[in-house]
Amino acid sequence: MNAHPQWHIDTQDFRSLARARLLPAPPLPPARARGLRPAAVLMPLLHVNDALHLLFTVRPAGMPSHAGEVCFPGGGVKAGEDALRAALREAREEVGIALEQVEVLGFCDAQVTGSGHVIAPLLGLVAADCAIAPCPREVAEVFTAPLAHFLDVANYRVERRLVRGRWRDYRVVRWDGHVIWGATAAILWRLRERLA
Repeated sequence: MNAHPQWHIDTQDFRSLARARLLPAPPLPPARARGLRPAAVLMPLLHVNDALHLLFTVRPAGMPSHAGEVCFPGGGVKAGEDALRAALREAREEVGIALEQVEVLGFCDAQVTGSGHVIAPLLGLVAADCAIAPCPREVAEVFTAPLAHFLDVANYRVERRLVRGRWRDYRVVRWDGHVIWGATAAILWRLRERLA
């Protein structure tokens, strides 16, 4: 699926593609993820100026972990819930997206993080009349970026960062002054691979 210069992806065609290529249920974590904490994120798709956009959050600078980073709404899976419920609950708590406002399209592959989590990423189409209401304790900023930007392999780079005293290579993708890296960039890359 190639990115169109005007960022236009037909919604109906995309629904069919996503349902055919994504996982219908939360992914099983890879063997190396055993013992890690389960988490889930919602990759919210919105219509912005007749184009499909992904919604991102920026964590507040004072957060104890991942401060200032760009991410999707999400968090840990609580006892008694699955990844689907966790992703939708976190989206409601962080940005005000109610469960009934999300059309579930499917899951991407599990993503293991350096912070000890294994994330189940859920792609969902958000209703046009949904009012985004960020929770200031958890979200410093929200922004959207065209889905097509993240489906284009040319927009990704591999960079080296010093993390907890070790140099690590990370995939990075930029949009409008925002640097998306780490688990979020890895999830976007996996989404691109599934939909390409």
